[in-house]
Amino acid sequence: MELYIKNMVCNRCITAVQNELLKLDLHPIDVQMGIVKLEEEKLDDEKLLILNNHLNALGFELLDKGKSRVIEQIKNLIIEKIFHTEFLEQKVNWSGLISDKIFHEYGYLSSLFSSVEGVTIEQYIIRQKIERVKELLFYDELNLSEIANKLGYSSIAHLSAQFKKVTGQTPSQFKSTRASEGQRKSIDKV
Repeated sequence: MELYIKNMVCNRCITAVQNELLKLDLHPIDVQMGIVKLEEEKLDDEKLLILNNHLNALGFELLDKGKSRVIEQIKNLIIEKIFHTEFLEQKVNWSGLISDKIFHEYGYLSSLFSSVEGVTIEQYIIRQKIERVKELLFYDELNLSEIANKLGYSSIAHLSAQFKKVTGQTPSQFKSTRASEGQRKSIDKV
C-alpha cells in the first residue's frame, strides 16, 4: 500500500514519519519524501484516522488520492532537486523533469499546480531557490559567487536581482541582518 504524506521536506521528516509508523505497528517497506510504501495491503478507516492524527501532531498530513498527491509530488521533486543536489545545472529543464517523473503532460501539471497553489510552478521554483540562498547565506559557508554557481544562476547579478525581487533585500543586506528573527521560512511554508 502507498500513502502520500504532505510536508515531508527533509531526512528528519522521513525519520519522524517512519518512527510514527513503527509506533502504530505498521510495517514500512520504503519511506521517501512524500511517499510511504507499507507491507500492509490496506488500512481500515480507524487505523488511517489514528495515523493521520499522529502525523498531524508532527506537522504532516495524509493526502487523499488525486490532485493533492500530484501537487505534493511536484513540490517534493522541486525541493529534492534544489535542496539535495550538490550543483544545479544552469539550464534545468524543469518542465521535462517534472512531466517525466510524474507521468503527466506539463501543461496539465502547470495548470493544476497554479489553480490549487495560487502560484505558478516557476514562481514556486524561484521561491525555493531563494530560500536555499537564504540558508547558504545564513550559515556563511559559501560566498555569493559559489552560491550562484551551486544553484545554477548564470551570474551573481541574476541571483541578486531575483533575491531582491522576492525578499526586498539584496543578499548583502540579508547577510548583514541574518541575526534578525523571521528571515527564513520553513520549506513547506514557501
